[in-house]
Amino acid sequence: MSEVYGTCDDRYSLLRRLFQQNLDSGDELGASIAVVRDGIPLVDLWGGWFDRERSTPWREDTITVTFSVTKTLTALAALVLVDRGELDVYSPVARYWPEFAANGKANVEVRHLLSHTSGVSGWEPPFVHEDVYDWERSTSRLAAQAPWWEPGSASGYHDTSYGHLVGEVVRRVTGVSIGRFFADEIARPLGADFHIGLADQDFPRVSKVFFPGYPFDDPDPPDPGSVTAKTSGPLFDMAATATDAWRRAEIPASNGHGNARSVARIQSIVSNAGEADGIRLLSPRTIDLIFDQQSDGLDLVVGLPVRFGIGYGLPHPVLVPYVPAGRCCFWLGWGGSTVVNDLDRRMTFAYVMNKMGGSTPDGLGTDRTKAYTRAAFRCADA
Repeated sequence: MSEVYGTCDDRYSLLRRLFQQNLDSGDELGASIAVVRDGIPLVDLWGGWFDRERSTPWREDTITVTFSVTKTLTALAALVLVDRGELDVYSPVARYWPEFAANGKANVEVRHLLSHTSGVSGWEPPFVHEDVYDWERSTSRLAAQAPWWEPGSASGYHDTSYGHLVGEVVRRVTGVSIGRFFADEIARPLGADFHIGLADQDFPRVSKVFFPGYPFDDPDPPDPGSVTAKTSGPLFDMAATATDAWRRAEIPASNGHGNARSVARIQSIVSNAGEADGIRLLSPRTIDLIFDQQSDGLDLVVGLPVRFGIGYGLPHPVLVPYVPAGRCCFWLGWGGSTVVNDLDRRMTFAYVMNKMGGSTPDGLGTDRTKAYTRAAFRCADA
């Protein structure tokens, strides 16, 4: 029987029991779960195993890669600049990054990058996984290419390019990399153990994520020339995510490392009216931008109906029926990690794990993602 450690308000005992059950059954290997409400941590749980051999426990300071949950932290960095008056989401990207105007992109706005509607959802081939590590080369390639559809007309999930696009805008505005800006201006002031670009000294704390037996090969692969194939084709390399080079690189769409506590701590800025423990990063006016809907329809990359605001996904009854309606914003990481900010309840829920689950056919998320999220909000409303 795996132990569950940490603290849990009595109102969230159902969530703790569910976590314990999944650890005991083996559905979960190692994971962490957190809830922050009104800026107060009510749930901070961790348990299970650090490794597949079950020789080392998942500890309080264990971290792992959160995959696309990282996008919400990158978006938050951009919104901090918006709040300071240094970035305007309705301005052309080229105002801050002049080279980006090339090949018909002069009118692409910052909001299009943040909402996956820019038409630049990936890199024109040839492009290999290792190219992502070279920031100058990869961002120059994005600046030079033409959009794959009319910007602003639809979303096409910017799987890996999202972080380089938004991150380069942050770099042009601040003069420092997105990883450095995030660390200095968000993570460190909040005391949050989350990293975009990991220091070697932290490698021993990283639990490797593994994919337990689900096939990688798509039985019906997309046409190689399609937007879907060009967006994601060369970048799904699970083995690379455990390499030193990948961990050190700043890949602000997908290689953020942290745990549920750190994700919830940072994202509670959104659910708690822009501040945490007296540290204010966003104003209500900036938070309102998140809910300025930019798209609502079939996403050209994932092939599912998605609603995007600025920087986050918005509730959708088909895509994520387990995310509450109203002033909620969220996103998920490959294999199950998730964060949900509910401004009506002033609550943030986060889940980070090391055993990936397969996506279910009815929208985004794994069975565990859905069950934990539903349980967290059921407890909140009890």
